[in-house]
Amino acid sequence: MTEPLSTTLRIDGQRLWRSLMDLAQIGATPKGGNCRLALTEEDRLGRELVTGWLRDAGMTLGVDQMGNIFARRAGRRDDLPPVVTGSHLDTQPTGGRFDGCYGVLAGLEVIRVLNDHGITTEAPLEVVIWTNEEGCRFVPVMMGSGVHAGIIPLEDALAAKDRDGDTVAASLERIGYAGDIPMGSRTFGAYIESHIEQGPVLEAEGIAVGAVTGSLGLRWFDVVVTGQEAHAGPTPMLYRRDALKRAAELIGDILALADPHQPHGRVTCGEFELYPNSRNVIPGRVTFSVDIRHLESSTLEQMEQALRDTCVRHSELGKVTVELRDVQRVPPTPFDADLVNLIRTSSDTLGIPYRDIETGAGHDAVFISRVAPTAMIFVPCEDGISHNESENATPEDLEAGANVLLHTMLSKAGVAAS
Repeated sequence: MTEPLSTTLRIDGQRLWRSLMDLAQIGATPKGGNCRLALTEEDRLGRELVTGWLRDAGMTLGVDQMGNIFARRAGRRDDLPPVVTGSHLDTQPTGGRFDGCYGVLAGLEVIRVLNDHGITTEAPLEVVIWTNEEGCRFVPVMMGSGVHAGIIPLEDALAAKDRDGDTVAASLERIGYAGDIPMGSRTFGAYIESHIEQGPVLEAEGIAVGAVTGSLGLRWFDVVVTGQEAHAGPTPMLYRRDALKRAAELIGDILALADPHQPHGRVTCGEFELYPNSRNVIPGRVTFSVDIRHLESSTLEQMEQALRDTCVRHSELGKVTVELRDVQRVPPTPFDADLVNLIRTSSDTLGIPYRDIETGAGHDAVFISRVAPTAMIFVPCEDGISHNESENATPEDLEAGANVLLHTMLSKAGVAAS
């Protein structure tokens, strides 16, 4: 007996690769990466290219008040909640060609192959493009999905400013993506996000697919070290209130906070501001970010308390003070067990090796898991490198992950009888 088309169906890996490479021309950097910061002209151009492809695939598009884009393919039962996939198109300043955009374009490829074979699903399908996932131009991170899920107030998100004082609201208007769909009005039957791993595990173990069972929790802080500016020449070392000297000592201690909590503990200091940032002036203020992560809430709490104790220990009233400011909190998040099992089953059916894995990165899926059954599919990336212009993945691994996405979405949405 011939197997039904829905089980033998495969995506077009070459078409997926061409789409990724075409998008990578927008905001291309000299080292082969991408710079499409959220709500910039480069982001607009990327959105225009991809939404054109989505329309060409016969999808109807809508944009909500945060600029999130929803592309819909009708099902036989269009009254059912859609099975949704997607990710983001914005990048880091020195980002790669696959982070985020792979999830969007893998979703597009699912739609294209269903069109090629005239397959109708029972439930509708959607591809979503979330606004400002990266959080490098506007804080907080995962902004569009966070507002959709009711975690970040819309007013706060629209009022967020970049370093030049430009707001999210003004930027959305400028690039033409200030939509009118009310936030949170779209419900999902399921959300499945494909992504490069952004870590070394899958490549090191020679495994093509990760069935992501959940995410590490994260807590973001800013540390403000305040001393006093003074002339670099006439001020002896003994009399200085050098904020940078104290910050350097503090950072060393902070970066060691994850050591007792391996393998899931993470601490990163990634963003720095120096004031007045003059060659011959002793720094009077240093502000830097702290990112702590762990899989378990209790351990994350211990790490935060250790961070607070470390800041207190380094603060010397009247000389150099240390202030810790909360920025954002995301708890450890388990994904939907049934959806994760569908990913495992799809991988087995396709003969694609997989393993269960956790994500150490924040993703839109983490916030969407609060309002819909959610899971993720990981594929390897070269040397585990991401948020870097050298970020790379093989066409074969990207194709394997997209095939798992295709069959997982079909299993969840159902194939309408012809």
